[in-house]
Amino acid sequence: MVDDKVLERLPEKTGVYIMKSGEDVVLYVGKAKNLKERVKQYFIPGRDGRPQVPFLTLKVRHIDTMITSSEKEALILENTLIKQYQPKYNVLLRDDKSFAALKIKIKHEWPSVELVRSRGSHKKDGLYFGPYPSAFSARMTLDLIKKIFPLRQCSDSELASRTRPCILHAMGRCIAPCVGLCTKEEYDDLVQKVVQFLKGSDKEIIQKLKAEMLRLSDALEFEKAQSVKNILDHIEKTLEQQRVEKIHGKDMDAVGIYREGDEGILVRMIYRQGRLVSAATHSFSKIAEEDADLISSFLLQSYEEPHAMPREVLVPVEMADAAALSEILAAKKGGLCEVLFPQKGDKKAILDIALENAIAKFRQVKDQKELSERALMEIKETFHLKSYPKKIECFDISNFQGSAIVGALVAFTDGEKDTSRYRKFKIKLTEEPDDYLSMYEVLTRRFKKAKEENNLPDLILVDGGKGHLNVALKVLKELDIITVDVISLAKEESRHDKGIRAEKVFLPNIKDPLYLKTHSKILFFLQKIRDEAHRFALSFMHQRKSKSLVQSELDAIAGIGPKKKRALLRKFGSVKKIREAAAEELLATPGVHRKDVEAIRLFLQSDKQPQ
Repeated sequence: MVDDKVLERLPEKTGVYIMKSGEDVVLYVGKAKNLKERVKQYFIPGRDGRPQVPFLTLKVRHIDTMITSSEKEALILENTLIKQYQPKYNVLLRDDKSFAALKIKIKHEWPSVELVRSRGSHKKDGLYFGPYPSAFSARMTLDLIKKIFPLRQCSDSELASRTRPCILHAMGRCIAPCVGLCTKEEYDDLVQKVVQFLKGSDKEIIQKLKAEMLRLSDALEFEKAQSVKNILDHIEKTLEQQRVEKIHGKDMDAVGIYREGDEGILVRMIYRQGRLVSAATHSFSKIAEEDADLISSFLLQSYEEPHAMPREVLVPVEMADAAALSEILAAKKGGLCEVLFPQKGDKKAILDIALENAIAKFRQVKDQKELSERALMEIKETFHLKSYPKKIECFDISNFQGSAIVGALVAFTDGEKDTSRYRKFKIKLTEEPDDYLSMYEVLTRRFKKAKEENNLPDLILVDGGKGHLNVALKVLKELDIITVDVISLAKEESRHDKGIRAEKVFLPNIKDPLYLKTHSKILFFLQKIRDEAHRFALSFMHQRKSKSLVQSELDAIAGIGPKKKRALLRKFGSVKKIREAAAEELLATPGVHRKDVEAIRLFLQSDKQPQ
């Protein structure tokens, strides 16, 4: 579950939220006008009636957010991320090559705007705009046009049969061409304004509307002037609240940076073809560089693939080396790549959004650290540990049907993965699946070395029951290590909690286990560590099993020694590809002769050998 404090720190902005599991697997992507308000609803019992929500919230450990400049931009970004991550709790619709578009029936005497489905090609009976990323996005745009521009919304048959204006005219939403309350010229002028709006000519429309409003006012046509002013107000309000995602159609990145003390976050907002498609986040600490130097280093290190580089990079500070940096990046890209420091206009507004994302991400990271600290302190107090468990090491044993027995160690520092301290162990004392003996070997080998290097953890977590705990205590006693705490985590048997895992913790010198509550923060924290150890052990075991299969097959071929075997595997990559290779390909392998080729083909292609 996600901590309440994390939910309280979510930004109250429009954007997209990404719910992730403890293994950083994306579970769900959603959009919201108010991220904080929407996300909190998931964690209020009974507030969201969807049956899958309780299952989702039980698995959520992290929530990332991306602030956008409009709801429309959030919608497009949500669609992009769902396609990218294919989250389990999102519906991913298959592409049926059918798109939503808006059509203006310009050949009609009184054109109207309607939503249509398109398969890429359009009939020549009107003007088409789109395709839109979804039918919902197209409907949003159509609704906006209906509010701003008072064109007719009735069907052709209704238009022909009306004798008096409908209620939309009284609401100011239609200028009633059906009963002649407007001229053809007035109506056509309105249609052209809709066309300009859909083409993105916002500034031209505003200028023309202001000029028309002044003209009507000077001509004492105050009612018509007020009608134009209403349209103008709608457009300006819309542009303020909902800046359309186009930024001159360019590929562009915007960098936001936020620092507090010696820690900070850098966010790169990625726009492609004028649309926000993603954001990359980078955290840093104890960096002496000023913002300009830090950004310069970041850009030089980040942009390696020419096809992934934008045309413009917006940066939040003035950079003395901007021209030189632009030249270097352009040379890498093989085309224009400018570093710009905008101080006003749309591009400055985009930088402001990047900064908001950096601030929001910084708060989330800070909250996560505080959450980890509280969990670690709670572990110390709950289990009466000798010291604060800053450094935790977790051990797991794995085997494949009694063979390929391995041990694994994963390490966490300050509640976060510390992969530099991960270790793998090949079990040497036994070839039989003996968990206790294997655990004894792994712990002995690990802590002999750790004691010599003065690199002991604060807490050992073993996966298993009372027996596994006793093995760990025996090893520490034999090695005369008294400063390290040990606990064992085991699944409770014979429980049916609808998929929710119950766990028990075994502690030294205490007969009965401690049962953790299903929604305990400590439980989720320990499970995250134990599950990571299990994953790492399984991965190593599968590597060992695959290698042993390769060894057993190639080693049995007469005349194929270690050097030839390495050469064959280096060239073909696997026994399967060696089996499928032509004789000429095998013969081209360094050190392999025709006699060897015959032996290889005879052995690997024999029906008596396992395939």
